[in-house]
Amino acid sequence: MSLINRQLRLKTRPEGLVRQDNFERHEQPVPELADGQALVRVLYLSMDPTNRVWMSDIPQYMPPVAIGEVMRSLGIGRVVASKSKHYALGDLVQGLVGWQDYALLDENKIGYWVKLPSKPPVALPTLLGACGFSGITAYYGLTDIAPVQAGETLVVSAAAGSVGSIAGQIGKLRGARVVGIAGGPEKCRHLVDDLGFDAAVDYKASDFKQKLAEATPEGVHVNFENVGGPVMRAVLSRMVNGGRVALCGLIANYAGGERASDDYSVIIVKRLTVRGFLAFDCPDQARAVRDLVGWVVSGKVKAGETVVDGLENAPAVLNRLFDGSHTGKLVLRVADDG
Repeated sequence: MSLINRQLRLKTRPEGLVRQDNFERHEQPVPELADGQALVRVLYLSMDPTNRVWMSDIPQYMPPVAIGEVMRSLGIGRVVASKSKHYALGDLVQGLVGWQDYALLDENKIGYWVKLPSKPPVALPTLLGACGFSGITAYYGLTDIAPVQAGETLVVSAAAGSVGSIAGQIGKLRGARVVGIAGGPEKCRHLVDDLGFDAAVDYKASDFKQKLAEATPEGVHVNFENVGGPVMRAVLSRMVNGGRVALCGLIANYAGGERASDDYSVIIVKRLTVRGFLAFDCPDQARAVRDLVGWVVSGKVKAGETVVDGLENAPAVLNRLFDGSHTGKLVLRVADDG
């Protein structure tokens, strides 16, 4: 019996949050492999803010997903058939698998595909989070982009999310005072009690700016920014002269209909250095992953994931990135690794 591949293809470009009817479910038999190809059974999908960006027809670091194409997504899978010299049956791989059950890996078009250890030292969802591109983003941002030093104050926005939670813990390993910004008292408690942040501030609270000032009495030396909008403006107002900003995300703008128009004149007034970056830019990803895995295995960094089941649920699960109903890395399980 031939294998059937379920796919979610982009049907219309979302306005605001993603809807189920923005996608068309398509089923088709898995094609016969050509020489140099391998068939990957998708196991886990990484749910990231950039998925929402890819749906928009705006200038970005990769081409937007075209109408009618399988929705692009990073994920992990196992090779279940191969006519490739480089990928064997049973190999565990990570790459742009897409929102589907099976992905074709062509060794002539490898792109972002990476072969993983067959029996990795951490759970597969952790390889998409703390020890994957989320962790690499945090690592690169605080070691190369805006290196934080012992004794400095680091503020991390979206601190209970996949990138922010790791960034804060790396800041603590480097000897910084770490203040996290998150939504709601339970997430703030989690940052301090479970992850070891020095303080946490609820951006939903009416006295958010006052609490931020109280948590940063000596100002902010480094801002690891994931959010943008009013949260970013509040942090910038607390920064010391010559402060540094590692800017990896503007999630406050991603699900809106328009790009926000902000006044960032404070960047001039305080002589701030603001540098945008992507995890793909990291010059030594192998070193970053090696350090991250070592920290997780030793318990120096705590990894956390919210895992949800079902390929058909991908659009609704993606929206959880924007309503805050998750902690740590948000992962969609497509199939068990059996």
